[in-house]
Amino acid sequence: MNLKYQASVALIALSACAAVQAGNHGVVASVAADKATLGKADNVTVRLTITNTSAQPQLILKWHTAFGEIEESLFKITRDGVDVPYLGAHYKRGAPTPSDYYLLKPGASHTVKVELSDMYDMSITGQYTVSYRARSGNLFGTNEKSIGEVTSGAASIWIDGRLPRGSTSDALAAKAPANPSPAAGTLAFSKCTTSQQATVVQAVSAATSMASGADAYMGGTLGARYLKWFGALDSTRVNNVKAHYVAIKDAFQNKPITVDCGCKKTYYAYVYPTQPYTIYVCKAFWTAPLTGTDSKGGTLVHEMSHFNATAGTDDWVYGQSGAASLAISDPAKATDNADSHEYFGENTPALN
Repeated sequence: MNLKYQASVALIALSACAAVQAGNHGVVASVAADKATLGKADNVTVRLTITNTSAQPQLILKWHTAFGEIEESLFKITRDGVDVPYLGAHYKRGAPTPSDYYLLKPGASHTVKVELSDMYDMSITGQYTVSYRARSGNLFGTNEKSIGEVTSGAASIWIDGRLPRGSTSDALAAKAPANPSPAAGTLAFSKCTTSQQATVVQAVSAATSMASGADAYMGGTLGARYLKWFGALDSTRVNNVKAHYVAIKDAFQNKPITVDCGCKKTYYAYVYPTQPYTIYVCKAFWTAPLTGTDSKGGTLVHEMSHFNATAGTDDWVYGQSGAASLAISDPAKATDNADSHEYFGENTPALN
């Protein structure tokens, strides 16, 4: 493709996205299973096809496409009608830039083969359904203000798994870190230099202060600070946020935290939501300020909110602008958004 053409089309599409209504922008997806029946030793693979059915070029956020390494929960999988848990990671990234988008020309399709059994618990015998679901702010461009969504129909697969129907999965235990867990209320390190350990200690202290401050604020009169990051007051949503910060504060103060410094990716950090309380910090973490917007302390609050044992948050949008817009357009998703929890905790600039 001509690079000049690609760049110009990308700029046009990014600008156009702000004016297009929320939805799929004419981008559709389908999922097809390689085999309808699988045995104990078979990998679970599907083919995902994403097509631009519109007459205009469309951009789609790369990390929601499965065209590269899968780093989000992109599929809804059920076994005998019950949701199958995602075992992969949740990342803290910066707000998306134009380079984070994949360009689909009008009528173009892209197909990728995806292996699922290392990211979802598919060890139990049963009838499985697999469908693709990409739901995110900025899914179709950096100027988009609402949640975009692309979903597919479901492919059906019978799996004769290692475990019989009705079993309790051993997948979560198998995914657990090999190192012994630290004692409750302690901080342990993995792959961290001495200087990195000192930095992490400061960051955990800052995160603990943020979580404690957020918890205290939620116990008082809610004002501009709450409205900025979580939107209009609603008793159910307010109670959910209160419970989140109680759990996050308790985790920093009383749970066995491990920080792993081995990540070489450009992101801030990531966690496996089913594996509390290990946090993997990446390159952007080390250059972030200790406190303030997108800080080291705030990054740890973000990641702590992802654990199912605390708040079980997702990543609907990244960045302050996206989080603030989400609070207005969809407060329910704001209360489920990790960056919203981080920015509320960082409280920069300070709001009452």
